[in-house]
Amino acid sequence: MTFSIVAYDPEKKEWGVAVQSKFIAVGSIVPFAKSGVGAIATQAWTNTSYGPKGLALLEQGLTAEDVISMLTKKDEKREDRQVGIVDSFGNAASFTGSRCFDWAGHIVGENYSCQGNILVSEDTVLAMSQAYRETKGDLVLKLLAVLEEGQEAGGDSRGKQSAAILIVKEEGAYDGGTDRYVNVRVDDHEHPIKELRRIFELYDLSLLKRDESDDKVKMEGDVMKAIKEVLKADGFYEKDIDNKYDAYTKEALQKWMHTNNFEVKEREDNYMWGAVYRHIEMRKEEL
Repeated sequence: MTFSIVAYDPEKKEWGVAVQSKFIAVGSIVPFAKSGVGAIATQAWTNTSYGPKGLALLEQGLTAEDVISMLTKKDEKREDRQVGIVDSFGNAASFTGSRCFDWAGHIVGENYSCQGNILVSEDTVLAMSQAYRETKGDLVLKLLAVLEEGQEAGGDSRGKQSAAILIVKEEGAYDGGTDRYVNVRVDDHEHPIKELRRIFELYDLSLLKRDESDDKVKMEGDVMKAIKEVLKADGFYEKDIDNKYDAYTKEALQKWMHTNNFEVKEREDNYMWGAVYRHIEMRKEEL
């Protein structure tokens, strides 16, 4: 009762898993990944040992297809299992056991594999595959689109409950201490994928230094007025609302950014990252 994708971004050296299920806390069971090694999604009648065992085999240099063969060979319940793997080179493979409940199946493409079981129809994995190929931007944005399009195409026939995205890369954590670049989960929610995007957007503001060169706004005109309205409402700005970006406004904005843990999104020019301004717009609507 799950659909997922494992994927590799060869340009940025990122490995990721995205998953949604009518099951509590699917993010604690399905996704496994290690930087420089690969990513694994283990589901259906989940054998959680496929995660650590599979990563260990990948680390020895085996391909995704070889690892699936080794994991399932001695598993007496392999026909109840489903697993997708992408290795360190982007080779992808998937396995759907013959006893997985309909609809169950997978699609393997370049650097990714989509798989699902107890789905409304094959349309879910077809839509997921198309979304991955056609969505532009960072791996995390592609994985969010994959989940959204998979759900739109039918998704899990039993409904929705939880969702998760795990992406790893070398020194991926905000301080470089681990490979956990993106690690967001929704464990129980009426609309888990929608909630997952909302949580990611907050996670992005506080923890991610992404290539956002084309996603910025100049702090002038109505943009500057909107920023000042929020700063004033939040107690960081006391002057009149105008469209000027002066030293006082810069200091007020910096204090607001630091209070909200948005330091990774600070700029030294008169532009603001789009992610921050979208948060400003959301706050303005709440006023």
